[in-house]
Amino acid sequence: MHCGPPDMVCETKIVAAEDHEALPGAKKDALLAAAGAMWPPLPAAPGRAAAPPAPPPAPVAQPRGGAGGAGPPGGRGVCIREFRATEQEAARRIFYDGIMERIPNTAFRGLRQHPRAQLLYALLAALCFAVSRSLLLTCLVPAALLGLRYYYSRKVIRAYLECALHTDMADIEQYYMKPPGSCFWVAVLDGNVVGIVAARAHEEDNTVELLRMSVDSRFRGKGIAKALGRKVLEFAVVHNYSAVVLGTTAVKVAAHKLYESLGFRHMGASDHYVLPGMTLSLAERLFFQVRYHRYRLQLREE
Repeated sequence: MHCGPPDMVCETKIVAAEDHEALPGAKKDALLAAAGAMWPPLPAAPGRAAAPPAPPPAPVAQPRGGAGGAGPPGGRGVCIREFRATEQEAARRIFYDGIMERIPNTAFRGLRQHPRAQLLYALLAALCFAVSRSLLLTCLVPAALLGLRYYYSRKVIRAYLECALHTDMADIEQYYMKPPGSCFWVAVLDGNVVGIVAARAHEEDNTVELLRMSVDSRFRGKGIAKALGRKVLEFAVVHNYSAVVLGTTAVKVAAHKLYESLGFRHMGASDHYVLPGMTLSLAERLFFQVRYHRYRLQLREE
């Protein structure tokens, strides 16, 4: 079963750099208006003269490289379209690289989100000084603790990757393109896949989950992630779902600003989320913490 709208709707061109503007309210009428602009207008009602066609818009000169010089080369845009089976390895590579980037972010930057861990590490340093009376040894304690955080972050995130690469990302065609209510899109630039995103329906509450969004680090800052997110919103509207939801453990502020710019509302966070691949050992609890954020974009009331 075809999991998305017709090809004419599924094709999206990015002609400008990221505008960082939120979808106004992100409600169904606004999204339908945007999607409806892709279809030819309906004929005029009987008995009324049709309005004369509007003159074609004047071409808009685009600065080379777009805003900030980050546009695609040669003025060509990025195409957002449905995944093809031949793009399996390219999609897996982008997903793998995007997740591996989270190792240092989780180990170091993520520590700021966990004051209890900070307090525990400070107490361990103080205990070390009280026992050894060595300032040098005490100064080495934070470095050792950060090293352990990196080791366990890498261990857990690689285990999570192994889990994902042997489940849904092992056969994208089978997992996302064949079941109804699911789909997988790629962003293509000059024939190369530079971004991915997936949608999976939850029929029990009539929602669609946005997941597996990632953009090649060499092509960020061009509005590709936002265009991928909008494709999922369009999919949800066309298939009459009531909301789009997502969960993320991303540490970078930019990721959360992206979701908010698309109209998502932050629904809460949890420090007790168990990431697939975690063993919940004592050492893992001491040196690996992750905060799970939930977002929701309500399209219509049930």
